[in-house]
Amino acid sequence: MTNLGYTPQIPVCAIATALAPSALGVVRASGTDCISLVAKFFSRPKVLLSAQGYTMVHGWLLDADGLRVDEVMVAVYKAPRSFTGEDMVEVFCHGGVAVVRAVHALFLNNGFTQAQRGEFTFRAFINGKTDLTRAEAVREIIDSKTDASRSRAAGRLAGSVRDEIADVKKQIVDTLATIEVEIEYPEDEETIADSFDVSALKAIQNRLTRLVQSWKSERLYQDGLRVVLCGPTNAGKSSLFNVLLKEERAIVSDVAGTTRDWIEGWASFDGIPVRLFDTAGLRDTSDVVEAAGIERTKDIGEEADVMLYVVDSSVGMTAEDKTFVSNAKVPVVLVYNKCDVKSAAEPDVLKVSAKQNIGIDELVRKVVQLSGAGTQSAADTEAGLGSDRQREAVQEALDRVTHALEVSSQSYSLDAVVQDLEDSLDSLGEITGEVVADDILESIFSNFCVGK
Repeated sequence: MTNLGYTPQIPVCAIATALAPSALGVVRASGTDCISLVAKFFSRPKVLLSAQGYTMVHGWLLDADGLRVDEVMVAVYKAPRSFTGEDMVEVFCHGGVAVVRAVHALFLNNGFTQAQRGEFTFRAFINGKTDLTRAEAVREIIDSKTDASRSRAAGRLAGSVRDEIADVKKQIVDTLATIEVEIEYPEDEETIADSFDVSALKAIQNRLTRLVQSWKSERLYQDGLRVVLCGPTNAGKSSLFNVLLKEERAIVSDVAGTTRDWIEGWASFDGIPVRLFDTAGLRDTSDVVEAAGIERTKDIGEEADVMLYVVDSSVGMTAEDKTFVSNAKVPVVLVYNKCDVKSAAEPDVLKVSAKQNIGIDELVRKVVQLSGAGTQSAADTEAGLGSDRQREAVQEALDRVTHALEVSSQSYSLDAVVQDLEDSLDSLGEITGEVVADDILESIFSNFCVGK
C-alpha cells in the first residue's frame, strides 16, 4: 500500500470545507497524538487533553507568539470510536478564506502532515470502520446531482450492497460445506449427480444476475443522460431548455438564429441527472459564426443519449427535418412545440408548449422511458451496484457459479465445483475489500477530495 502515499497513524490534517466565504470552516486531523498536538496551540490545553470522545471544547487557537488566530470549537473523537478508527480532531472556525488557511497553517506548523486525497476514508477502511462499497458510496454522495441519486448512494452507504454480498457469500459457503462432506464421505465416487442441492446454486446465480443487471440503472443515476435539443431555428428550443432546466439560462428571442453556440446545464428528469444541451438552430446560413455553431450542434447530437428534435407545431416537419431525423444515430423524440398556438396534424409526435408549460411532464417521462431506468429509489427496492469495479467483480463471481452449475451436470469430480465456488468467493471479496490489490485501492481513494 506504499504506492498510495498514505502512512497510517502519523498525524495528518486537511481543510474539509470549501475555500469560500461561509459561516463556518472545518479543519480535520487524524492520527497518533493528534489531540496533544492540537493542545499545544489551543488556549485551554488541559481541558482539551482531558476531554472525552464525542465532546466539544470552546477556546482560541494561538500562533507561535501566543497571539489569537480565531475563536473555535474543537470536536474530539477517541480511537477506535471515530470515523478513521484513530484519535481525531475537528476544528470549527469562522468561514473566511484567510481564517481557514491560517488555522490550517497552525496544524502544519505543529507536527501535522498534509493529508492526501481520500486519506481519511482510506484509514477508515484499513482500520475496519468501513468496507469498499461504503467508501465508494461516500464519493457518490458527494458527487450526486439529484435527490434520487443521493438516496441510492445513501442506501449503499448504509450497507445495502455489503449486506447482499455477505448473504450471497454465506449461501456459497453453505453449499461448499455440503460438498466438502460429500468429498470426505462419498457414496459414489464416480459421479457428482445428486451430491448436493443444485437449486441453491441456481438461487445464487439468480441473485448475482440481478446484481449485475442493476448497474445499468444505477450508472444512469450517477453519470446522468446527455439530452440534446436540436431542430430548426425559431422552434422554441431555448424556451424549452429553460423550462426543463427550471431557470432562465438561454436567451429567448423571436429572431431566428439567436442561439449561435451550445449551452448546457444539469436538470433532473424524475430523479435521473440530465446534462441538457441547447444548440444552434439548423438552417442554411452565410453567417460564419452561426454556421460554426450549427456544425457543433451536429457533433453534440451524435454524442447524445437522447435527442429532442424540436419543431414549430404551426410549421411541422420539413423535408430537411425528416432527413436529419432519419440520419440520426441516437434515439430521437419528435417534439412539436408551441402547440398552444397551432398544431400541425401529425401522428406519433409529442406536443408541448414551453410557454404554457403543456406536455412537459409527458416529455420527461418519454426520455426516462428511453433511458431504460426505473424511478424507484434503490433504498426501496433491491441492492444496486455502485461502480463498474463492483459490476466486474460480481460478473466474475457469476461466471464461476455458472461454470460450477455446468460442471455439476457433467461427469466431473466435486473438486472442480469446489474450485469454481472458491474463485467466486474471492471475486465477491474484492467488492468489499477482503481481497484487494493496491492498484484498486489507489484507483478508489485517489479520486476523493482532500479532507475526505
